[in-house]
Amino acid sequence: MSESHEDLVVESELSDSRRETIVEGAASHTEATIEDVVKERDEFKDIALRVQADFENYRKRAASQMGDELDRALGKLVEQLLPVLDACEAAVAHGVEGVEQVWSSLIGALQKQGLEALDLAGKSFDPALADAVMHEEGDGSEPVVLEVLRTGYRWKGRVLRAAMVKVKG
Repeated sequence: MSESHEDLVVESELSDSRRETIVEGAASHTEATIEDVVKERDEFKDIALRVQADFENYRKRAASQMGDELDRALGKLVEQLLPVLDACEAAVAHGVEGVEQVWSSLIGALQKQGLEALDLAGKSFDPALADAVMHEEGDGSEPVVLEVLRTGYRWKGRVLRAAMVKVKG
């Protein structure tokens, strides 16, 4: 079987045409594959960013909760020390020797950690800060704290114990 020159040329032209079709098909397939890979990469990148943001939010929330729990636990400890502060304060008020330094050291250490004594004498009565256990008649104006009978304390912005006061008003 012998092929003529014309047959070879036609076959060569068909081959060139077929090759172009194959090359074009491969190129469009490669472009489609690249687009798919880029799309998939972008999806994975979005997932990674969401996971990173979720973890950062979790870390912040856990740190905040741990801080709140620590403050509550320390507040309970300080609350248990309030009778000691009251005893020292009463001893100092009655002139007992040597107690003032202990009381001063204890209250100073607690104040550094967030304890605040409520200074209410001469100020308007606030039932959120004090319990009025004595009342003196006044001119009907706004009630005022005449005397603090037991010191009240605030721990990191929260009233730990309300003061006991005498009110005029």
